[in-house]
Amino acid sequence: MPDSPSKMKLSMLLCDSAQVADGKLYVLGGGWSFVGPDPAPMAIAAKIDVPWTDGESQHHWTLELTDEDGGPVWLPTANGNEALIVSGEFQAYRPEDLRPGTPLDVPLVVNFGPLPLESGKRYQWRFTIDGESDPEWFVGFSTRSPQ
Repeated sequence: MPDSPSKMKLSMLLCDSAQVADGKLYVLGGGWSFVGPDPAPMAIAAKIDVPWTDGESQHHWTLELTDEDGGPVWLPTANGNEALIVSGEFQAYRPEDLRPGTPLDVPLVVNFGPLPLESGKRYQWRFTIDGESDPEWFVGFSTRSPQ
């Protein structure tokens, strides 16, 4: 049976934009923790270290934007206000020439257009894998107040 997601390691970085190419993360404008006050594009660049024993298994991930109280952030959409939650699937592959027991890299990027966030507030992106999370699977940022 595969290791539980809690044995996976996750690193996240806030950036202006990012992409995955050839199994690597390419990050532009990374490592910030303040944005605004005007809406600006942002991205989450993540690297998941999957245990060797969990190679070839399918996993479901979710990324949710929460407010300073830990509640969902609601944004206007064509269907009314909706919580900002993004999800997808990933699978780690074991390359034939990789030494057994080596953690398997899964790079992941989620890009967002300008988000209409309230100024002067604190937010966090929270990550879950297969419905489980870890206290370190988040990255926070603040929005500047208008001058």
